[in-house]
Amino acid sequence: MVEGARARGARPGRAAPDGIIRELSPLVASQIAAGEVVERPASVVKELIDNAIDAGASRIRVELEAGGVELARVTDDGAGIAAEQLAMAVAPHATSKLRSPEDLERIATMGFRGEALASIASVSRLSIRSRRRGSAEAWRLEVEGATRGEIRPDAGPEGTSVSARNLFFNAPARRKFLRTARTEQTRCADVVRDAALAHASIAFELVVDGRAALDLPGGQGPRERALAILGVELEDRLLEVHADEQDSSGRGVALWGLAGLPELARPTNRGQRFYVNGRPITDGTIQHALQEAYRGLIDPSRRPTAVLLLEMTPEAVDVNVHPAKSEVRFRDRSMVHSVVLRAVRAALRSADLTPTHAVEAMLRDRARAEFGSGAIEARPPAGASARDFVEAFKALGPDQTQRVLREVAEETGDARWREVDRPESAPAPAALIEPRPAARVLQIHSSYLVTQDERGMLIIDQHALHERVMFEKLRARIGRGALESQPFLTPVAVRTGAAKADRLEELAPLLSRLGIEAGRLGPEDVAIHAFPTFLAERRVDPARFLEELLERADELQGSGGDEAALHETLDLMACKAAVKAGDRLSDGEIAELIRLRQQVERSSSCPHGRPTSVRLTIADLEKLFGRRG
Repeated sequence: MVEGARARGARPGRAAPDGIIRELSPLVASQIAAGEVVERPASVVKELIDNAIDAGASRIRVELEAGGVELARVTDDGAGIAAEQLAMAVAPHATSKLRSPEDLERIATMGFRGEALASIASVSRLSIRSRRRGSAEAWRLEVEGATRGEIRPDAGPEGTSVSARNLFFNAPARRKFLRTARTEQTRCADVVRDAALAHASIAFELVVDGRAALDLPGGQGPRERALAILGVELEDRLLEVHADEQDSSGRGVALWGLAGLPELARPTNRGQRFYVNGRPITDGTIQHALQEAYRGLIDPSRRPTAVLLLEMTPEAVDVNVHPAKSEVRFRDRSMVHSVVLRAVRAALRSADLTPTHAVEAMLRDRARAEFGSGAIEARPPAGASARDFVEAFKALGPDQTQRVLREVAEETGDARWREVDRPESAPAPAALIEPRPAARVLQIHSSYLVTQDERGMLIIDQHALHERVMFEKLRARIGRGALESQPFLTPVAVRTGAAKADRLEELAPLLSRLGIEAGRLGPEDVAIHAFPTFLAERRVDPARFLEELLERADELQGSGGDEAALHETLDLMACKAAVKAGDRLSDGEIAELIRLRQQVERSSSCPHGRPTSVRLTIADLEKLFGRRG
């Protein structure tokens, strides 16, 4: 029987279509449309907050029960909806925000598609209570699936309150794909925080299962609001970013934001928040510009932390490209990219980027990344100790907490955080080295330099710092033309193998800029006729260097363009030319390296993004020696 069904083109367990075309019922059609708009409770919260913002609300209250599945209610003090308009408010594709096709070219509102309330109503038990400003009474409308009730008078303040209960009660197949109540609550809370960050003048309140989880007053400035959400303990590690640029046609970008110090970089993009005209978005152009701004300051596998708010004329950005309105299309992507890149770079250049040895701060960041958005009611207040922070989250996930602490211990070498139940235990003892009292700079194990500045003690990785110095010298020199090269009286022959030798032609333009002259000598051999003077003076082996370049040909070709490939190659050259860990330096060499540290741009990190130096502040030292708690 199954074979017979397959022979007729039907799949097992499914009814074969009869070929008759029918019009879908309004309920089924609206539920299909709702699939694009309402994925989970967070989708409901986002759409209702968007409507509240468009209504001119100065205060928005969000209430959740069971993660928003049993109840998601958004109440605002906005303009309200007139009684005669309530029925139209839940009709498909009905909106007060668009009039003509031309309006789609200059969307200035958060919502605009006219399908949010209709979609929510099709998959929940929806109730709207609204009172227009200046009206004497409020009105209520209730909708359940395809059933719309009568519009009745009600009591309530000016503004609108929309309640969506029992989400997907009539679509059990979709309801079973929802996550746990805590996970759904986390996503709803993220939506509220996103809206609050983008609209600092509006007061936001979040109530979870009857308990206040977030309460932000209105009238805040963008920095005050951002720190209230991200945590005031990060204030000293967030740099302000500013830009306001226009082209000849009057189109432009106004940018304000906070960019984290390189030490706040994370393995993922979770620490990045982008907003365009008050709308939270994900965007590859902004993401790429941000990553480029940190090139050489962080490991390429890590992602910077940043909050960036962009304001543009509505005509300069198309927001009608994604059902959830989470993506946009810029009319001039290159302008947006250059504005973000220059602004973030300027902020980084003006800051002291030397990382501070602050295990507690790192612990707080990691714990917040793991648990913070899902447990905002358990978050300790600003100023709480790291121990208090850990205790607040242990009940939520002891296994995760222990993993976070273990990662912090491994990354910092501070064993206090290796066990979740003993974070206050003392670090493992370290070998003591007798310092030279008269020396202003101490070289440790022929690898590290120890000195001081006005904030505390600096520990410098001599190879990483010299690599940055060499890299900046090379970059400045190549900006004036190809590097000087030194011809060989007798070409240096390199047995590379046929596969590597075949890549020589692909790298020819890059090799020319570097001052390397090389050509095929045979099927498997390459001859080097000239080599950069810079590398020759540093006694870098020409054969090994070229062979390594040819080995990395695929990586260089795929690094993101000619300039990115040049950056990677200069990085390799600087690494080969720099002093190594284990090299004993003379007093004069040490003094010169310390002097260059003050002059070279981005001296806080090597071109790979590793730190060149770490600072132990006076406060850190006092803690380590038990002088303060």
